[in-house]
Amino acid sequence: MYAERASRLRGAVVWTNVPDGPHGPDIPDGPEGSGGGPLVLPDGCMDLLWSEGRLLVAGPDTGPYRPEGPPRSWAGVRFFPGTAPALLGVPAQELRDLRVDLSDLWPAARVRRLRERVEAAPDPATALEDIALDRAARTTAPDPLLHRLVERLDEGCPVSATAAELGIGTRTLHRRCLSAFGYGPKTLARILRLQRALALARSGTTYAETAIRAGYADQPHLSREVRELTGLPLGELLGGG
Repeated sequence: MYAERASRLRGAVVWTNVPDGPHGPDIPDGPEGSGGGPLVLPDGCMDLLWSEGRLLVAGPDTGPYRPEGPPRSWAGVRFFPGTAPALLGVPAQELRDLRVDLSDLWPAARVRRLRERVEAAPDPATALEDIALDRAARTTAPDPLLHRLVERLDEGCPVSATAAELGIGTRTLHRRCLSAFGYGPKTLARILRLQRALALARSGTTYAETAIRAGYADQPHLSREVRELTGLPLGELLGGG
């Protein structure tokens, strides 16, 4: 069973994913890095993860990711797009499409203490959130320009117009996006548009209406983008066959 809640860390989400039985969930929409088969879709985010005594980081995805192995329990903190690199101390492009142990990024002794802290906690998800909050208190606040960038692209504003509005050149924007999101602003805009479309379609909006409201030229354009970014047709992705 998957559950999530808003975090005390601005823009972040705290989540858990626990298999429903010995064979795990049937294939729900899973969070970043969930185990046992659920398809993970690109969403512009990075996650701090906990499972079976391991602390990991999920980098930004550019395509679908399906975890390997048997179903298992996970807990995580999904950071608002663009905010995790400052907390982790590593550029996002170095983690693009990867899942890595936190000890690959931070000193082993520090990670060992954090593992012990999570293991001793009654709720691993809350312990992860506390770790993220502690880290945020010791690092520089995220660049507000990046937050505004995500907001404008998520509203469907073109990349060139967004760059002009933010007062930075397109090359500078691309460079900053690589560090913060793991890819350029056009890819970020495509991923945010995909998430808008999926939310609309899941709410019962027709595919044709979804395409228009999410910012696609038409329904065939929506279908192509969904298949390119998720590897599946929209109907199959949403469980409609």
